[in-house]
Formats: sequence, C-alpha cells, structure tokens
Amino acid sequence: MLKRKRIRTKGKFSFTSFFQKFDDGESVAIVRELAVQSPGFPKRMQGRTGKVVGKRGRSYVVEVKDFNMLKTYIIKPVHLKRILSVGVIKK
Repeated sequence: MLKRKRIRTKGKFSFTSFFQKFDDGESVAIVRELAVQSPGFPKRMQGRTGKVVGKRGRSYVVEVKDFNMLKTYIIKPVHLKRILSVGVIKK
C-alpha cells in the first residue's frame, strides 16, 4: 500500500493522468494518487481491478468485485490506470 511519495514528487501529480479518458467496458486498476486528498474509495480498494461502467461529471463509475459482491465506486481519473488485455491493440 502506498503511504509516502518521494520527496521530489511530493504534492505533485501528472496532468496526463488527471485528464485521461476511458471508454465503457475498459479494464482499470485502482491506484491511489497521494497528492489528491479525497480519493473517493476506501484504502482496501488500492490495487484492485475493475471495469468502467459510465461517467459522472469528471469522474468514472467503476465496478469492482469485492469477494462475491459487485460494488460500484465513483473515482476520479487520476486514481485509475488503464490495463491492456493480451492481444488487444489500442489505437
């Protein structure tokens, strides 16, 4: 679990990760960006994978399987990381 950032990156995040776009049905990993205060999901969701279901404002609705139950979270794109499936080429 991420607890600290390196001293030179403390308080900073990349604009490309902040403005990234996802399509419905895309697989994403939930990675907490420590520079943003309110992630919108519990700490235990760090590192989990899910699918993008939709969009609400600037955030994305992500469906994550928590043991046997599907849960939906509204997460900002700075906390999401795209997962490419094997054999899929993104243009």
